[in-house]
Amino acid sequence: MADSSFDVVSKVDRQEVDNALNQAAKEVSQRFDFRGTNASIEWSGELGVTIKADTEERAKAALDVFKEKLVKRSISMKALDAGEPKPSGKQYVIASTLRQGIDQDHARKIAKLIRDEGPKGVQAAIQGDQLRVSAKKKDDLQAVQALLKNADLDVPLQFTNYR
Repeated sequence: MADSSFDVVSKVDRQEVDNALNQAAKEVSQRFDFRGTNASIEWSGELGVTIKADTEERAKAALDVFKEKLVKRSISMKALDAGEPKPSGKQYVIASTLRQGIDQDHARKIAKLIRDEGPKGVQAAIQGDQLRVSAKKKDDLQAVQALLKNADLDVPLQFTNYR
């Protein structure tokens, strides 16, 4: 019998993030406490988000609104990498990016965790920005999924291609 396997990936649904960004931008433009602060939230590139406001506090508050909308759309906060507000001319700018894929360091850490704490006979292979986990028994794969869900990793993980 062939081995069963699944892929460990780290992806964000761009459409859901876009919806959250649009909702946050609308709320920032309409809320009373943001009036007159020139606060805005917009895309900068494929996975970048720029938040601007006249004061540092309003920039942080706009970031909190965006985070709140992401959480409501069930997007992990681990996927958002937001910087500190930096003064740029008369405004404060927060440059943030969305993490897509598992980098090599995290992939090695996850593979080592599976090797050390996972059931016997489970292999983890790094394939680009994802991990392929395979085993003879499906129960072992489910144990690995439970192990990874409970592990405190700074990468949001999803499990796909379960066969």
